[in-house]
Amino acid sequence: MKLAKVTTRGRVTIPTSLRKKHKLTPGIKVNSLVTHEEIKANIGFLGTKGKFLKALMREKKFECEL
Repeated sequence: MKLAKVTTRGRVTIPTSLRKKHKLTPGIKVNSLVTHEEIKANIGFLGTKGKFLKALMREKKFECEL
């Protein structure tokens, strides 16, 4: 799992591999990370009977393994 570093000024350094993968360039705005709890809190929101949740959880697991 790749980790980002937070400086004393609250800035975050994102590893180069993740910046390249997600095409993050200087000045781009990004959303904060989504936690497993936030995903589970929205179960049933789209009426997909859990299919979307399972896809999100697979994607989250994949991101954590990078």
